[in-house]
Amino acid sequence: MIIGKAPLRMSFLGGGTDLPSYFRKHGGVVVSTSIDKYVFVTINRKFDDRIRVSYSVTEIVDKVSELKHPLVKAALGLKNIDSGIEITSIADIPSGGTGLGSSSSFTVALLQVLSAYKGTFCPPEQLGADACKIEIDLCGAPIGKQDQYVAAYGGMNIIEFHQDDTVNVTPVVCKPEYMRKFESQLLCFYTGRTRSASNILQQQSARSTSDQQVIDALGKMKSLAASFIESLYSGDYQAMGGILNEGWMLKRGLSKGISDTAIDHYYDAAMKEGAYGGKLLGAGGGGFLMMQAPVDRHEAIRQALSNLRHVHLPFSSEGARIIFYHPPNARSHDY
Repeated sequence: MIIGKAPLRMSFLGGGTDLPSYFRKHGGVVVSTSIDKYVFVTINRKFDDRIRVSYSVTEIVDKVSELKHPLVKAALGLKNIDSGIEITSIADIPSGGTGLGSSSSFTVALLQVLSAYKGTFCPPEQLGADACKIEIDLCGAPIGKQDQYVAAYGGMNIIEFHQDDTVNVTPVVCKPEYMRKFESQLLCFYTGRTRSASNILQQQSARSTSDQQVIDALGKMKSLAASFIESLYSGDYQAMGGILNEGWMLKRGLSKGISDTAIDHYYDAAMKEGAYGGKLLGAGGGGFLMMQAPVDRHEAIRQALSNLRHVHLPFSSEGARIIFYHPPNARSHDY
């Protein structure tokens, strides 16, 4: 048996500039961090030659081509595994559509354990690239590329997407006390709504190729990502919150469905209680609302948003890794 895990993520600035439709013309930049919440994938050799995949449902089939789960089907094809395997998955925050990149975390963790199953090590840059190939190229998901690389590398990073499809991942290095204080200022609230990012991202992707207002907004979001990091380096937390707020105002205009009256109400209520700024995590439309505020304003903000579930989402420096490895060909000693 082999068990692997990959972290979920929290994105701060630049979301949308990681869409191929945009960065292949203009280049993209995002700032994201992994969080201490994970997707776990286990793999075991199956006694017979069939394939068993267990997630929200359980599939048992004879051939990879018969699988319904598109990511597992594509990953097994990519790794040339066609029989005699069972795969299960669980997650700390199991619901999809929460804006934490769970689909990409699952794909990265799956690729990690499949590589280990075949007796090979897959480095983070290859994990990120292969996960993008599976989700975007093979499965046709209209998503960006940041989630896969955050899950593969872990930590807080500046991720640059170049026009030639190359990706650079640069760790954010600052005074540890600055990072700890920034993390302590964050509040995350589950809106109680999950959503499919596909429709939102399809609209955004289409507009990012032809709508000059959207193209300009995405360009501004890239520059805000750089300003955000500069403010973190200097410990200017109020400036960081202001940049988050400006980024969220720009993001709201990228496509329909990113925000609505209820989300705007929650956001405004937090701002009135002293928040510096914030955003919805992920593509928008639901999931988690993240706000940055001085710690002494947290209780007032929690009270103002008391009908939402407050969830602690601490940072993590850990990327995808194997946490248990018992090679499939190893045999236990008989006693």
